Amino acid sequence: MDFDAGLKEKVAYAESVINRYMPEVKEELNKTITSAMNYTMSAGGKRIRPVIMKAVYDMLGGNDKVIEPFMAAIEMIHTYSLIHDDLPALDNDDYRRGRKTAHVVYGEAMAILAGDGLLNYAYETAAKAFCIGDNFDDIAEDNDVNSLKAKLDARLRLERAMTILSHNPGIYGMIGGQVVDVELTGSRLNEEQLSYIYINKTGALIEAAMTIGAVLAGAPDDVVDKISETAYNIGIAFQIQDDILDETATFEELGKPIHSDQESGKITYVTLHGMEESKKKVEELSKKAVETIKELGGDNEFLIELVKYLIHRTN
Repeated sequence: MDFDAGLKEKVAYAESVINRYMPEVKEELNKTITSAMNYTMSAGGKRIRPVIMKAVYDMLGGNDKVIEPFMAAIEMIHTYSLIHDDLPALDNDDYRRGRKTAHVVYGEAMAILAGDGLLNYAYETAAKAFCIGDNFDDIAEDNDVNSLKAKLDARLRLERAMTILSHNPGIYGMIGGQVVDVELTGSRLNEEQLSYIYINKTGALIEAAMTIGAVLAGAPDDVVDKISETAYNIGIAFQIQDDILDETATFEELGKPIHSDQESGKITYVTLHGMEESKKKVEELSKKAVETIKELGGDNEFLIELVKYLIHRTN
């Protein structure tokens, strides 16, 4: 199977997982919130984070359904952040993924609540992983030492994955990066400030996806560290490529307004270093990420091609 066909299949699988975990829209008093949540989640997108989480999990030998609630949860968190990013108080964008944004369709107040709802529901969803398989059995009643150890290990992996999912989107990760981005918009950023924004606002959620995949697969700490290092390079390159596309792509390609960074007074990597240097940096970080994945071995072909696709995408 070629990469394009493989990617299409894996995105479809991620979509099916997300749809299964999303709340139903019922004729109840809270219908508006579930409608707004589903409206934004159903807008599509590349489903990068759940796909790359599953790719790492598969590469490192994971073979359980326990990954699925985390796949859905990471996309819910990502989508909540987009709803809030698009609000008039932040980026004030009317289109996302080629359709009107939540605040345009449902109003600003309901968009805020839809974002809040997705964030809260993400953790409710991830917690369901503790109920899959033997993970929630009464460990104290298990007399088989090997079985007991396996269950304890599984529980510890889940707890570690939940810690990552709780930490990376927060004030020391994605939100922290967003805060600095908002506060310094219109200022002349230096390299340190720009790196902080990219590492946290964009990179933290990609790192969460990849390291959760590694942790749930039972990878040793040194491998998890390598995956984290790879995610760092991917996250930075991904954001620089975003900067490039904001300058070079069309609305039809991106599905959202172009030149928005320039118009809002944001300093980007392209602003600081120019287009050619930015492209070179993307290539450099891409090579580093691919080399690290190759070092890890395993069935890594799809993940390598996925990294290349994400970093060198044209939309």
